[in-house]
Amino acid sequence: MSTHVQFVLFPLGERRFALPAESVTELARPDKSRTIPHNTPLITGVLVRRGRIIPVLDIAQVLIGPKAPSRRFFLIATRHFGSVNEWTAIPVTGECELVNACTIAPTASLPDYVGGLISLDGEIVEIIDIDKLAQAEAQA
Repeated sequence: MSTHVQFVLFPLGERRFALPAESVTELARPDKSRTIPHNTPLITGVLVRRGRIIPVLDIAQVLIGPKAPSRRFFLIATRHFGSVNEWTAIPVTGECELVNACTIAPTASLPDYVGGLISLDGEIVEIIDIDKLAQAEAQA
């Protein structure tokens, strides 16, 4: 059974991906990302936004590979760490859009971080679970 839900579509290079709209706080113009010493996979630095320090989680290297084009915006989304919610900045290559779509269950051949699929005018878009994606990379 499919469910009708709102999603934020975001581009990474030639492909688009989706996050559930309720997990997205805003699309931010480029701020200066500050690098910090760490050993956490995918974290490329932090942003200071609205008085908060927000980790930058560059998921493009997992989703489309090391040849990802430069990212122009930051999509601010909520990640969940047990009972704690934290903002995370995800660099994206262009403007995002809000869509209503029915979800399709992911196939077994897709990675665990793909929480479902949506079909938009013949394009299949993966719904990304950033919590699972970050967790899988941390364990790799």
